[in-house]
Amino acid sequence: MNFIETRGNDGRHPLEVSFSAAILGPMSSFGGLYVPEALPQLDEDFLRKHLDADYKTLARDLLSLFEIDIDAHVVDRALALYDLFDDPDNPVPVVRVKHDLYVSELYHGPTRAFKDMALQPFGEVLSALAQQRDEHYLIMAATSGDTGPAALETFKNRSNVQVVCLYPDGGTSDVQRLQMVTEDAENLKVIGIHGDFDDAQNALKLLLGSESFKAKLREKNIQLSAANSVNFGRIIFQLIYHVHSYLELVRQQAVVMGEKVYLAVPSGNFGNALGGYYAMKMGLPVEKILIASNRNNVLTHLIKNGSYDLRSMSVVSTTSPAMDILKSSNVERILFDLYGAERTKALMSQLDNENHYQLTDDELAQLQQFFAADFCDDEAGREYIREAFDNGYLMDPHTATCFKAYETCTSKPLKSIAYSTAEWTKFSPTIANALTGEVDAHDLDALKSIAAKANITIPSSIQALFDKQITQKTIIDKAEIEQQTLEFLS
Repeated sequence: MNFIETRGNDGRHPLEVSFSAAILGPMSSFGGLYVPEALPQLDEDFLRKHLDADYKTLARDLLSLFEIDIDAHVVDRALALYDLFDDPDNPVPVVRVKHDLYVSELYHGPTRAFKDMALQPFGEVLSALAQQRDEHYLIMAATSGDTGPAALETFKNRSNVQVVCLYPDGGTSDVQRLQMVTEDAENLKVIGIHGDFDDAQNALKLLLGSESFKAKLREKNIQLSAANSVNFGRIIFQLIYHVHSYLELVRQQAVVMGEKVYLAVPSGNFGNALGGYYAMKMGLPVEKILIASNRNNVLTHLIKNGSYDLRSMSVVSTTSPAMDILKSSNVERILFDLYGAERTKALMSQLDNENHYQLTDDELAQLQQFFAADFCDDEAGREYIREAFDNGYLMDPHTATCFKAYETCTSKPLKSIAYSTAEWTKFSPTIANALTGEVDAHDLDALKSIAAKANITIPSSIQALFDKQITQKTIIDKAEIEQQTLEFLS
């Protein structure tokens, strides 16, 4: 299968590229992204065939439907990394929390967040490609808290790869920050920037599209790629767990094969939701995808009234910081799929230049066929955390936003799957405040109080962070990112 461009072709890029080319060079003409030229279909025979299949078998067969040009032994090595999750036989548990609400727990990997689901295998694939081609790559990542630790974990000490990870200083949880700034592999560089995630992501996109920066890298015999979900290598692995979660409901006899469900997804950079959208378009029985936002609710406005308007908005710090984002990159892929390249280019150009765009009534109707949306403020999120805990379930504040969307956006008596993107350990002060009322607790104190209240153990990988040496101390203005990156490569 080949990949095409969301904003059309500029005459300098190929009209279509292979999967390997799309993940090695993820930015396309006019600053656009790569998407599959067509989606394969998931028929009921495929789903029934995989009812008794393990996660790796399902993943391998879904990747085969996309006809990716990656050697089978590389795919096998990549998928074998799921064996390092908490339960190798079931890396993504799906847990019933209400009579019609199930939580798909995506955080059972090494960095305790859902980004491991895609970045663990993605790191193996990209590094293998670099070695096969005898090329060296700089992998850049911008993070709101979870992509960074997962990217650093998957790429550390890998051959032919160096990583620069950008994070907003003060914009992540302490645990997320410690997971990054205690990394000491020689091929990793972590840079805190003064600003928010959108500043980090915009800086990343500028460098990915900068011919002068890429020319400086070529002088060092280095190619440029990205670990963010602008890279379709991330999205293809995120699609898999939506299919798995549906099959889990069938296995648990919560639904019969073919019965539709709702998917409730925390908003973020929209890669998680995009994976669900692609699965839905491929044939997974989904009624609608429910987009859950926090107070940075630009996507709620887009899905409810067709307006993507940043003119009077600035990022608000919330207790669900991985969703403190205004420009969600993967919305572009939805625009392309619904409206085509010409319209997508016009909308994205208007957003870049004027900070807003407005869909037509017909375009909004198309969007609403697939999506509904709501947002959840911090106090409501704490209440959902308290309620779930009282009913025997411990969850993080991002998952809590999905409970709001589940309550307000489901119009039919169908089962819902909410996607839990992080373990409770990543945001312990917020959870401790919800459960015990303590305020301004340090992460370690909050972890201990939650563990005591819930009668559980703090995972050793999280506990150990507080004794590690800080090795990554760079904090700069975003204008200095290119210089710092080149110095690191030297």
